[in-house]
Amino acid sequence: NIQVRSDRTGELIPLASIVELREMAGATRLSRFNRLRAVEVNAGLADGYTMGEAVQWFEETVKRELPSGATLMWDGDSGDYVRSSGQLYLTFLFAVVIVFLVLAAQFESFVDPLVILLSVPLAIGGALTALWLAGASLNIYSQIGLITLIGLISKHGILLVEFANQLRDAGKDKLQATIESATLRLRPILMTTGAMVLGAVPLAIAAGAGAEGRQSIGWVVVGGMTIGTAFTLFLVPAVYLLLSGRRHTAD
Repeated sequence: NIQVRSDRTGELIPLASIVELREMAGATRLSRFNRLRAVEVNAGLADGYTMGEAVQWFEETVKRELPSGATLMWDGDSGDYVRSSGQLYLTFLFAVVIVFLVLAAQFESFVDPLVILLSVPLAIGGALTALWLAGASLNIYSQIGLITLIGLISKHGILLVEFANQLRDAGKDKLQATIESATLRLRPILMTTGAMVLGAVPLAIAAGAGAEGRQSIGWVVVGGMTIGTAFTLFLVPAVYLLLSGRRHTAD
């Protein structure tokens, strides 16, 4: 019975003749994210699943179930995880380059830093293996541990290479200096590794609130230092013997 006046004729027209009223369900509000229409999904991690596994499952589900124009955006803890994962490789490369340049300035050589840093990939492999065996994820905490591991494992190579250079400067040949350096530096290297590993064990077996972050750092240090040290004791002397150039004697 509602009538409206026509702008063209000025006559009253029943509203029912120009519109159709239908009742249907709709959203009470339209949410947006980054200025785009969005549907917000909040969820928590189930027992036995990591953040990386949850992110991978969501990405696969969106790609399989939603239309091609749909996009997936992350916020909160998952957003921090996705953003930090994308920056890991650049940060790791930057850390390695900085360490290499500092060592090159210290040793006045590009070969010695290369020999020292050969133990880094092995330590990283050991750290990732420890994370996998422990069921931990590659999150921001484990990434901090990986960056720290570069400096920790490089210290072993520095001890070996620097002492071997000192012995060669004193007049010993390369083979003798390499063997003596590996022999005399074995004890301090093992003591340093033992202290680091034992100090990280409480982090690796931590429980309670925030335990996931502490466990990630702990397992990175435990696995990386253990595997990295074991290979460093054999790899660094062997590569030093092959690549190191001649040095002037004290005379």
